[in-house]
Amino acid sequence: MILTQRPEEADALRANNLGLLRLLFAALVVVAHSPELIDGNRSREVLTRVFGTLSFGEVAVDGFFLISGYLITRSYLGAASPGEYLVRRILRIYPGFLVASLVCIAVVAPLAGGVLTPSAWLKSLGRMALLAPPDVPGAFAGLPYPQLNGSMWTISYEFGCYLLVVVLGVAGALKRPRVYLALLAGLGLLYALRGHVPVLGLSDALGFRLASLIRFAAVFCCGGAFYLLRHRIAYSARGAALAALLLVPLLFSPTLAEPALVLLGGYLVFWFAFAVPPGAVSLATNRLDPSYGLYLYAWPIQNLLVLHAPGLSPWSVTLVTLGLAGLLGIASWLVVEAPALRRGLRTARPRVSPAP
Repeated sequence: MILTQRPEEADALRANNLGLLRLLFAALVVVAHSPELIDGNRSREVLTRVFGTLSFGEVAVDGFFLISGYLITRSYLGAASPGEYLVRRILRIYPGFLVASLVCIAVVAPLAGGVLTPSAWLKSLGRMALLAPPDVPGAFAGLPYPQLNGSMWTISYEFGCYLLVVVLGVAGALKRPRVYLALLAGLGLLYALRGHVPVLGLSDALGFRLASLIRFAAVFCCGGAFYLLRHRIAYSARGAALAALLLVPLLFSPTLAEPALVLLGGYLVFWFAFAVPPGAVSLATNRLDPSYGLYLYAWPIQNLLVLHAPGLSPWSVTLVTLGLAGLLGIASWLVVEAPALRRGLRTARPRVSPAP
């Protein structure tokens, strides 16, 4: 499949607020996790206290998957072949994940009381290949959440969505919006029924949950729908205000909060991304993107602070974590992620424009 991109679309995807949004969502995950890692519950999580339904962490992760669905659908349709697409997706996800996992095992685990036996190393290496969080016995024992890196659990679902795009692309659904929307509606229905169909809650030894896969696939595909229907969706300040007015009361409903967030919040996300003029920070984050690294390194830093500096307030943990994880995110981008992406671009075959 060889498709071209119109110049105005390429310019819009370079000059936008997507990088700023990704960084904001990564920061919101830190804000949500700090009180929960200290207390073991969400009693002090800000958004949960306001609405009683979603946390800032859930909002942020859904935002990540919406943006990812938009960009990854575009990436597949712009790739010379499914193979090229997969190589570039692997180079985007795996290098940063593997390095962060090794840092957690070799550096964080000993500081957290973990026991690094040969079997622990072998088990963690196997988990890394499957994009599962590293696991070292004894790490963070006694804390409310004794996971070495509890944020990493979403990464395997992200990559699963990348594979889903290949299936949809090969089946032709990405070129048939009505079929795509019907599949999206089916995913939404499955997610709505997750509490009534026991099999949807099944999980395996790695912590994989079918209900979570359906949830993330639905959000991801909703982002893809925003891309496929981009020429039919008008983004305006009036539309954004209306979406916000409709969204706020729906966030109080345990049943409707997340669907409303994905649909109405999705409109707000892409309105801000493409209709609001980007500032200097947005343009900088579209070239230097520390959001992935910030997301990967924040949890172990937060849990180390909770372990070794008891008594810190959630906001203190948040501020220290944002500073340290932000620096590690920049280093991850410059040393690991960007070089891998450049390698993927060099291996990609040039696209050929069809004759007029």
